[in-house]
Amino acid sequence: MLKSIDPILNPDVLHALGAMGHGDDLVLCDTNFPADAVARRSVIGRLLRMDNVTAPRASRAILSVLPLDDFVDAPVSRMEVVGKPAEVPEIQAEVQAEIDRAEGRPRPMGSIERFALYDRARKAYCIVQTGERRFYGNFIFKKGVIGPFS
Repeated sequence: MLKSIDPILNPDVLHALGAMGHGDDLVLCDTNFPADAVARRSVIGRLLRMDNVTAPRASRAILSVLPLDDFVDAPVSRMEVVGKPAEVPEIQAEVQAEIDRAEGRPRPMGSIERFALYDRARKAYCIVQTGERRFYGNFIFKKGVIGPFS
């Protein structure tokens, strides 16, 4: 255990978060995502897990240490609902609330079509699979920077 670090951030996830650089992508995915196959093509090359944790809870923990990129319009993207790209399921609204809370201001998510998300995920720094069982619990977080006086 570490002081002031969310206990659900396991050593593998913490290492990945610390090793990522500015502009690197972290994919946070649900239990239905083809996580193992996609993770093999990521920079890390293996799947990281946060079992028995929902996507909003995992988002809260990750955002407690991960700065979001300020150089892009939408530093977090959500998987679009197939056939209904503008629909925002409850799971995605809950993650949006965690993003806004962590940032202290509204930071609307972008959206990305399902297969485009898979393609982008294969180029991500890492894939973190949660225990989220609700559909469309798939997100991409772009790492930002921490200034010299932060």
